[in-house]
Amino acid sequence: MQYMKDKEMVNDILAMYNSSLTCYANYIAQTSNQQLRQTLQQIRNADEQFQYQLYQLAEKKGFYKPAGEASPQEIQQVKNQFNFMNA
Repeated sequence: MQYMKDKEMVNDILAMYNSSLTCYANYIAQTSNQQLRQTLQQIRNADEQFQYQLYQLAEKKGFYKPAGEASPQEIQQVKNQFNFMNA
């Protein structure tokens, strides 16, 4: 029986948490019950903190390489796209 390597396990957990965070956002947006909404937000916040801590560990160990920094032109382009969508 072959066990998953550390890098594979960390990346698998990160992918799982990223997916669940997307689901929480959808559930929160569609929930009108304030108590349930607050509970989901608390769970999401805790999961975001854990996901970020795991991301930092993965980056430190060389398991994850973030994308390079965006240029000012790329940042402006994204801002323009969001401004267009909100207009």
